[in-house]
Amino acid sequence: MANFTEPSSSISFTSSSLLSNGTSIPAHNLPDPTTATAAQVVASADQSQNIETFSLSRLSTNLERLLLESDDFDCTDADIIVEGSPIGVHRCILAARSKFFYNLFSGRDSDNSALVKSDRGKPRYEMSELVKCGKVGREALMVCLGYIYTGKVKPPPQDVSICVDAMCAHDACWPAISFVVELLYASYVFQVAELVSLFQRRLLNFVDKAYVEDVIPIIKVAYHSNLNALLDHCIQRIIRSDLDSLSLEKEIPHDIAEKIRTSRLTSSQPKQTPDPQILENTTTHEKRVRRIYRALDSDDVELVKLLLNESEITLDDAKALHYAVSYCDSKVVSDLLQLGPSNVNLKNERGLTPLHIAAMRREPAIILCLLNKGASVSDTTREDRSAVTICKRLTRSRDYNLRTQQGQESNKDRVCIDVLEREMMRNPLAVYIEDSVTSPLLADDLHMKLLYLENRVAFAKLFFPTEAKVVMQISQAAQTSEFAGVYTSDNSGKLKEVDLNETPMMRNKRLRERVDALMKTVELGRRYFAHCSQVLDKFLEDDLPDLFYLEKGTPDEQKIKRARFCELREDVRKAFSKDKASSSSTSLLAEWYHRTQRK
Repeated sequence: MANFTEPSSSISFTSSSLLSNGTSIPAHNLPDPTTATAAQVVASADQSQNIETFSLSRLSTNLERLLLESDDFDCTDADIIVEGSPIGVHRCILAARSKFFYNLFSGRDSDNSALVKSDRGKPRYEMSELVKCGKVGREALMVCLGYIYTGKVKPPPQDVSICVDAMCAHDACWPAISFVVELLYASYVFQVAELVSLFQRRLLNFVDKAYVEDVIPIIKVAYHSNLNALLDHCIQRIIRSDLDSLSLEKEIPHDIAEKIRTSRLTSSQPKQTPDPQILENTTTHEKRVRRIYRALDSDDVELVKLLLNESEITLDDAKALHYAVSYCDSKVVSDLLQLGPSNVNLKNERGLTPLHIAAMRREPAIILCLLNKGASVSDTTREDRSAVTICKRLTRSRDYNLRTQQGQESNKDRVCIDVLEREMMRNPLAVYIEDSVTSPLLADDLHMKLLYLENRVAFAKLFFPTEAKVVMQISQAAQTSEFAGVYTSDNSGKLKEVDLNETPMMRNKRLRERVDALMKTVELGRRYFAHCSQVLDKFLEDDLPDLFYLEKGTPDEQKIKRARFCELREDVRKAFSKDKASSSSTSLLAEWYHRTQRK
């Protein structure tokens, strides 16, 4: 990780022995300038300099207290809204230190899109509107504001600038790069030149160490901030890399991408003239592949099927799965895998499988979809990175270790890591739900089995909303109609409408589809969230019929049920903690397994 406390004479104060012991010099001890000797004058000048340094340090500390301790005594007169929460600021200080804020607060800035009216009378400014060219989080904003108030650059909270990979040196991982990119965006927009210079130097140190895909955000911030030295260095890094032309087109500003393509062509002149027939066939192939990509961009999998049928290109030839995993949603990826035979472990020109790309994207639904189709979690890239390593290097420590309350959305990055680690450690033999569920409710009767599965999935959605949503999306359970018994009624007491045209055969087929979808949902839940599944097993074996059991029965029965429900909540909490602890403790084992597989 970059050293955030590196000395810089232009942006920090210099300590002295006078400041270290906290003493000051009384004015009556200074010599009379009319009678002082030369030596006394020199000593007096040194003392005056020390007093000035000490005074500036005191001023810096006092202003910092205004920024950080506004909760005790709020004398701020404006708010900056970042990530949904306000940060109180003092317009006079910001205007005096930054030309950007001077123009903004004085009304000279004609663009007032960032201004939001406040009920308390203080103006509020949206950070996303102040810095439109990039994202700036709360921690990065506080570092920039801290310098504006104090003249000192504080080190960032460590958990937002390091990843969760224990084997990483954190000198060029994504959280470290991302944080400095945010700082540079804010410094450039706020027109704080000394900070721009400092953070540009730090990004220059990252360029040659970082993975090529992590250089792309540095290119973007250099491009938007008009930092030519940093931009040229990034361009040379991309030219030397194996980053494909499609990524250039999709992720890098157009004029920069063209410059990189031109430089690559110039540096790789062919030794002999290519065969015109080969050149024509290559052009035709590229055109057909482009049509498939445009169909995927439109989420039109049926059109992809037609294009494949009318040409000799296969999904693997077009690297269609790689493209869909990179730029499409999980449903398109799932539908694409249903079209026909496709190698889910196929590597592209950069040596990446679809699972590697899904790990870079950190989308749990896509990762689960690929794993469910047989994607190998032990495959590595040319840099010897597995999918779980990729995910860990992209995940901030704070996001991974953030405590999640029951019923709250879990962090997607952590879900991705947990799923991939479990896949590396799990028994390769498949476990089927019919063999693993011992509940007496799972009899041959279709209705009883449906009731059990519906209740089980409902409780999973109640306690683990993020995980349940991902698993149900992969199992396509939402595409089947919910079963609620032979008949149900709504709140008004009216019976639910029944399709009289539905034959018994049609009805059984519909129920069987629902059973299959729910069984697949529960199976995936057991595969990736084993401890919580055990708690649900125990709970449902107590023969609790549905989510409304607390409201039924006599008061004494309801009291007993509520006590049992509290026990369940505690069991789920412990199981959830156990799942998290198990995932954390298996990190090193996963690395060991990963290495033994390579050998």
